[in-house]
Amino acid sequence: MKEISAAEVQERLERGEALHVIDVREDDEVAAGIIPGAVHIALGEIPERKDELTKDKAYILVCRSGGRSGRACEYLATEGYDVTNMVGGMLDWEGATK
Repeated sequence: MKEISAAEVQERLERGEALHVIDVREDDEVAAGIIPGAVHIALGEIPERKDELTKDKAYILVCRSGGRSGRACEYLATEGYDVTNMVGGMLDWEGATK
């Protein structure tokens, strides 16, 4: 499984890169703050909403600590998606949230 650090995601966003970030946390967690531009698809909704993603884009998956997003990455990778897990999750995120 591909991995990326929260610091690297933040650096790339601050450089103006157009990243496709998917936050797989639950509604109440996302309400406390989400990476600007991230799309919220709770982990349990991934199988039924995966058609919202395209296989020609690379996605970075985020959760609180990296566990749930890791499971989402494993699932989506087996379905043919280009996914990377943000290790450390939002616990390691020091950038802005909305």
